[in-house]
Amino acid sequence: MNIPDKKHTIAVVTGSRAEYDLLYSVMKLIEASDSLELQLIATGMHLSPEFGMTVQAIEKDGFRIDDQVEMLLSSDTAAGASKSVGLGIIGFADVFRRLQPDWVVVLGDRYEIWAAALAAFMARIPIAHIGGGDVTEGALDEAIRHGISKMAQLHFVTNERSAYRVRQLGEAPHTIFNVGHPGIDRIKQLSLLSREELERELSFSFRTRNVLVTYHPVTLGNKDAEAELEELMNALEGLGGDTGILFTKPNADPGGRLYAERIDRFIARNSNAAAYTSLGQLRYFSAASIADAVVGNSSSGICEVPSLGKPSIDVGIRQKGRLRGPTVLHCEAQSMAIQAAIHHAYRMDCKGLENPYGTGDSGERIVTELIRQAGQGHSGSKPFYGLQGER
Repeated sequence: MNIPDKKHTIAVVTGSRAEYDLLYSVMKLIEASDSLELQLIATGMHLSPEFGMTVQAIEKDGFRIDDQVEMLLSSDTAAGASKSVGLGIIGFADVFRRLQPDWVVVLGDRYEIWAAALAAFMARIPIAHIGGGDVTEGALDEAIRHGISKMAQLHFVTNERSAYRVRQLGEAPHTIFNVGHPGIDRIKQLSLLSREELERELSFSFRTRNVLVTYHPVTLGNKDAEAELEELMNALEGLGGDTGILFTKPNADPGGRLYAERIDRFIARNSNAAAYTSLGQLRYFSAASIADAVVGNSSSGICEVPSLGKPSIDVGIRQKGRLRGPTVLHCEAQSMAIQAAIHHAYRMDCKGLENPYGTGDSGERIVTELIRQAGQGHSGSKPFYGLQGER
């Protein structure tokens, strides 16, 4: 491998705890590299007390935060999200001018990451995008994800279907790398908490049966998202007091605050349930390993939880189209269908079943390619690469 003569700066952008956890192994390996230097930029929910001020958790992990971009408005509307993007573009433009990174690394599809990618693109800083090519037909993230792919020079995808879709977008095959899902790296690295340890950490007593629930607003489609949430709540309430219910609260999406308020009302009248703004990976994966099923519409239930040998239930259309393995059940956002899927999950034996998102070591594959590419210059023109190789 050709090692660059000088350290090349890699700016990694993170806007939420969930995304930060996926980037953890990549950032640690960049820090350990003799040829790369990490620049860490925190934004979005990390800087919001409402969402747990998780920037403090990043610092507790030993990372130095090189800059911050305040962009999240205290708003629960589409207009608020759009204004946040505008603030983000302005903030990232200033940060990139100050830091002058050689590359910008972004993961996923949230609107904070869209703002960072657009500012980097306009500054002609090459972008490495993790998680392109996935399909989530029930969320705004779908279009944002593909848009970031069109601005990126390197594509680290999580599966072969996604690699094909990025090629469909006109990206050259030699820029696309199937590295698997980086969240699986952390599952391999962590020593999960025991049932007793987690009960002490969460001040919660597990029951005979237990479910871990993460349900985000459905931001696309013509269905009533609030009515769908009520269907989920009715299904969970119908499980009875012998079922422990752990909620992780939704992201800062349009409608997210309404969902969080509805979860709080559920907790107030059900002593077998508890909710947490941010569990962090250790407690989240420990809870998933103890639970009898993971329920909701988060990508973690589809991509990462299968590596714990546990069943997941994907509710509704938010993740429609995403690749899923044999441990993931799908059901409509209707209370009877959700309850039936949960009882089906109780009977499943998921140990030893293959996770289509790989077995780990994604971080090593990503950083190895970043080292190889780091000194190859700034972003330039990018010809459209047709599926038959035509340009």
